[in-house]
Amino acid sequence: MIPSALTAPEPGWTARADIVVVGSGIAGLVAALRCRPHGRVLLVTKALLDAGSTRWAQGGIAAALAPDDTPAEHLADTLVAGVGLCDEDAVRALVTEGPDAVRDLIDLGAAFDRADGGSIALTREGGHRRRRIAHAGGDATGAEISRALLAALKDSGVEVIEHALVLDLLKDADGRAAGITLHVMGEGQPAGVGAVRARAVVLATGGLGQVFSATTNPEVSTGDGVALALRAGADVTDLEFVQFHPTVLWLGEGARGQQPLISEAVRGEGAHLTDLAGERFMVGRHELAELAPRDVVAKGIMNRMRETGAACMLLDGRHLGAAMWESRFPTILAACRHHGIDPVTEPIPVVPAAHYASGGVRTDLHGRTSVPGLYACGEVACTGVHGANRLASNSLLEGLVFAARIAAALPGDLANAADAPPARPGPGAGALLDPARRADVQRIMTGYAGVLRGADGLAAAARELAALPGAGAAPGVEAWEVTNLHTVASAIVAAARRREETRGSHWREDFPERSDARWRGHLVTRLARTAAGNDRTELVTTYEPAKGTRA
Repeated sequence: MIPSALTAPEPGWTARADIVVVGSGIAGLVAALRCRPHGRVLLVTKALLDAGSTRWAQGGIAAALAPDDTPAEHLADTLVAGVGLCDEDAVRALVTEGPDAVRDLIDLGAAFDRADGGSIALTREGGHRRRRIAHAGGDATGAEISRALLAALKDSGVEVIEHALVLDLLKDADGRAAGITLHVMGEGQPAGVGAVRARAVVLATGGLGQVFSATTNPEVSTGDGVALALRAGADVTDLEFVQFHPTVLWLGEGARGQQPLISEAVRGEGAHLTDLAGERFMVGRHELAELAPRDVVAKGIMNRMRETGAACMLLDGRHLGAAMWESRFPTILAACRHHGIDPVTEPIPVVPAAHYASGGVRTDLHGRTSVPGLYACGEVACTGVHGANRLASNSLLEGLVFAARIAAALPGDLANAADAPPARPGPGAGALLDPARRADVQRIMTGYAGVLRGADGLAAAARELAALPGAGAAPGVEAWEVTNLHTVASAIVAAARRREETRGSHWREDFPERSDARWRGHLVTRLARTAAGNDRTELVTTYEPAKGTRA
């Protein structure tokens, strides 16, 4: 059973703000900075301010900045990658507002790499037909963007609470968001479970990659925002579309946790994929070969591993030369050498690993969710930009653009929001999972709901996940996290079972073809009360045709 609220002690302290932003990646930081003129802003983050996924972003940020590029071309590439499920209005907002959003970052102090002559250096990644990826520090784009935003935060007047795990949404008697409950861990002040009262809540909690055994995501990416949104009654959509990055450093059988990413930009600069015999297996599988969209490359790698019985494939960038590796990819070079691989002299062993959630909390074009006063941006959100498969380097841009859109909408929204006290939350239905079950959740998801999926495996995943909750664990960070992981995993499996086709990053072996007639639409997941009583809840997944289609 999925809990309707996390079991937790009563809040021992209360803070107040006009707007509370949860998360400190690019989306959360931009939302906090842009919302600050509209009132008192409190930024809550799970660990340190720079501990989220943004600082790990290697490839860059995509925008039509080159003289020979246009937003229309960026839009077209994004729609192709999304395989018929992008919201074209959302993509148009992304690509038209994106270039100015990047220039705003530069004005804020972000230092992007420059070409000879002083223009921004641009590269290509998978799915892009133009060089439109801006990068910083070679392969440290996320770290540089995070640095610039954190520097701006210092003098902004935004208040910050670090080491704080968000628990649940507070709502008023009319069902409007009225704040959050949270637990501040030992390093933060004040300590323990508390509450933040606010007239608007912005979720920017990042991804859910820790649902799987191996991922590029940091340890904090446990799907907390999606789980909170489900418990709050918000719509969550497209969760079956979990993107597996095709080229993650293979660390051997049984590797667990966060794995080193080998950026798509390495292939953009000319590295190519081979099998262990040295054959370039992506040539002929797609017109863009190694620069095909990520789902195509991930499937190509998995198919070749099956065909040859190999545990990994190889990414060969030896011909790029030492100077290119040292100047353009210093972070990747150091990570590979740390693990005993020298890309200058030998190919890199790679496999796909869980990377990015294209789905999430459903929003409109200004980040509004189905719960009034609750907003979402960044990876936790489903704005409609990514469809069935995110185009490379669109994620940082989405965080920039849609966080700013939330800030633009807030003055009008807040004018209609009364400062009503939150209703007392009801008791959580369903026990907290034992923290030891975390490995079980990851094992189930990796075994049955990873890159390759089928009806029998997904049915087994649903059964095994449903059997995990037991007598219940004592409230605490580890129990709350694993319960969130279980909630999100159950929702992913429910959607993946329902979508009986292969599309984008959702690959059904038993339904290998795309079916626009039946499945060109979205699966929306909600947490609903069961007929058994108000204290019992279950996930309900419904199908909605995409814009312009009929059921």
